[in-house]
Amino acid sequence: MTARTPNFTGWRVVILAEDDSNTEKLRRHLTLLGVSASLQWLPLSGDDLPDLVIVDADRGWDELLPWARRKPARPVAALLGSEAPGRIAWAIDCGAASFIPKPVSVSTIYPALVLAVTAHEQRLEDEARIAKLEERLKLRPIVFAAVNRLKIERQIDDEQAYVLLRTCAMRRRIPIEQLAALLVGGLETLCEAG
Repeated sequence: MTARTPNFTGWRVVILAEDDSNTEKLRRHLTLLGVSASLQWLPLSGDDLPDLVIVDADRGWDELLPWARRKPARPVAALLGSEAPGRIAWAIDCGAASFIPKPVSVSTIYPALVLAVTAHEQRLEDEARIAKLEERLKLRPIVFAAVNRLKIERQIDDEQAYVLLRTCAMRRRIPIEQLAALLVGGLETLCEAG
């Protein structure tokens, strides 16, 4: 992932906190960043999620956010004035990737938003990469079956069969697992390879 600094102009942010001097300062600064910020102290609806969520970690509760623990649907930053390990753990469980300390200082807001967004994007990329790798891992028995079939048909060893399968997949520009599935399913032959 290439790090980039987001432009928050036009973003919609929900601050899950009670109205006080911290949220007032936060909303004022978000407006200067071009962000449309709303304040609520009710659970966030999963129907119309904002671009980013800022949650009061000192007073928040589990049902405040509509997603599973550590699986935020949007970037999350936490307002935090407490050093209580339980409150920090709760914020992390909610998906908070950055903290805005209380009392709110204007200089902490933008970096916290950037960190929350960057960490969220990285998590999504990592999850997609892991899912792809897990899918490929599930298809390994098919690759093994294709290699065995090539060994028998061509009277070659494991390594030669795998190289043949890999070379044909690269020539066709398809994943080796896809070619292996076609070969095992009888939908494909490797007639172009020696």
